[in-house]
This record gives sequence, structure tokens and C-alpha cells, in this order.
Amino acid sequence: MGGLFVGLIICKFAGESPIKILKILYQSSFGSGYDFGMTLFYTAPLLLTGLAVAIPFRAGLFNIGAEGQLTMGALAAASAGVLGAHIQTPFLAVLFASSLAFIAGGLWGSIAGILKAKRGSHEVITTIMLNFIAAGMTAYFTLYVLKDPNSAQAETMPLPEPYLLKPFAMFNGAPMGGLIFALVALVILLHYLLKHSIWGYRLKAIGESEKAAETFGISKKRAWLSSMFVAGGVAGLVGVIEVLGNSHRFKIGFSADYGFVGIAVALLARGNILGILPSALLFGILQKGSGSLDLETDKVTRDLSYIIQGLIILGVSSEGVYLWITQLGRKKKNAS
Repeated sequence: MGGLFVGLIICKFAGESPIKILKILYQSSFGSGYDFGMTLFYTAPLLLTGLAVAIPFRAGLFNIGAEGQLTMGALAAASAGVLGAHIQTPFLAVLFASSLAFIAGGLWGSIAGILKAKRGSHEVITTIMLNFIAAGMTAYFTLYVLKDPNSAQAETMPLPEPYLLKPFAMFNGAPMGGLIFALVALVILLHYLLKHSIWGYRLKAIGESEKAAETFGISKKRAWLSSMFVAGGVAGLVGVIEVLGNSHRFKIGFSADYGFVGIAVALLARGNILGILPSALLFGILQKGSGSLDLETDKVTRDLSYIIQGLIILGVSSEGVYLWITQLGRKKKNAS
């Protein structure tokens, strides 16, 4: 929260009341049904990418590849309309598209897990490189395989009607519906799995001490691979929100750096799965409220939102990286 405090101090020096800025952010985020719906729409992708970072972190991995994983998931969701054109039941259509998105993102995340397990490749480097590869691959398939012949834009063919997610009427046109309840349920499920399941115990054991965990027969390779698959799959579900709920097709460059902001979301929550809910909501409020700063103030623009986000990222990432480096040093000491 220090980043928010510093941002408000900047407003004071710029000649705007910090109280006024907070009121604008609140009103633009929760002032109407539409505003609240859009706030949830901005929050949902950050919730998923935050989870995608937090899950492998339990196993001692730093997933920087959520951006590429969500891009692959989005293209897979868009391709569901072609691969499953015969599906006419809305529930089955959405389930099919969601499954494709999860599997595509999961497989993309697994590449880094496999390279880590088999070759010892550092996941930070491989996931960053995979982001660029994913961008190139999705651009190729969008332009040369799934391109909408009736559009001059770089986008795929529109999805059939059964695949479209219907928004709640209470949100007055904002593209958010019952999916938000599914996302909350996903958070609760992942919290339970990581806290109370054997799988979660194994990830935690590997993350705290690889040598001690392997002494008790826990495979670090399986932990790395499974955590990266699940993380990639969760990131891939961002495509369901965008493709099925908003644009109804895949568009090149649709992501507003969701994967990278998700790193800050996870670090702000200290890797706590339940803590990612309020953390993602904070960033969602900043994204939704930034536009109103241009309209309702004379000396503060939407850039303040980016400054606050940057300060938060700087603060939590510096602390998170320090803790991560300390953890790596402790693991190396235990292994020697």
C-alpha cells in the first residue's frame, strides 16, 4: 500500500486533493452497475495471472511466462468455434472452449517445467523466451489459418452463438457475468489443493528444501512439471474471459500486459492464494479508475494510475526478489 500512499502524495504536490482522487477512483469503480462490472472485468485476468505466478512459486519456481500462456489459451479458445462448430449446447460449448484454453496454456507452461526438470534450464529465462515465441505463433495462426476473411483487422473468425458468455443485466452492458463466480470457486479450490492436498504438500516441500523433500521420496521434477502445467492452464483461462466474454474472437495484442501485472498481484499477496483476490481487485480498480482521472481533474491524468501500479510493483517485487534469492541461497546451503 506504500505505492498508493506515495501516489497520493504526488497528487498533493501536483495541486489535487488526495481525498478527491480517492473519491474519483471509488466512484468510477463502484458508482454504477456498469462501473462495477467493468471493474470485475479488469480484475478477472489479473486474478488468473496472479494465480499463475503464485502456484509455481510454492515449488520454488518464478513463472514469468503467464503472458505467453494466456495468449496460447486465448487462441485455443477462439479455435473452439472451428473445432467444435457442431456443439450447440451453450454449457458444453463453453466447457469445450475452456478445456482447450486450459490445456493449451498448460502445455505451454509445461515446456518450461520440462526444460527445468530435464536440462536444469532456469524457468525465468525460458518463460520469457516462450512469451515471444507464443506471440509469434499466435500471430501466424491468426493471420494465415484462422483469419476472418471479412475483416481487415488481425483477428480470427467470430465464435458461434453457443460459445458467447452472456453478461449479467445488473452490469448494464459490462462484459462480465456468471464467470466471476467460477473464478472465485477456482481460487477456493486452488487454496484447498495447495493447503490440504498431497500435491500441495509436495510443492511446498520442494519449495522449502529440494534435498529434504527428495530424501522422503518426493520428486522435484514432477513437482516442477505439474505446477507449471496447472499455472499455465490457469493463465490460459484468461482467454475465456476475453474471447468468449468480450471480443468473441482472438485479436492480436488483446492483452494489456496481464501476465506481467500478475507478477505484482502475486507478490503483493505474498503468494497467498486467497490474498490474490483483494490484490487483483486493487489493480482492477486502478485500471478502471484511470480513465476518470483525465475527465474529472485538471492536473492529474490516467498516468497517475500507472505511476501507482509501478510503485507497487517496485516495492513488492524488490522485496519478493530478495526473499526469492534468500530462499535459493538457503536451498543451495541445504543441498551442499
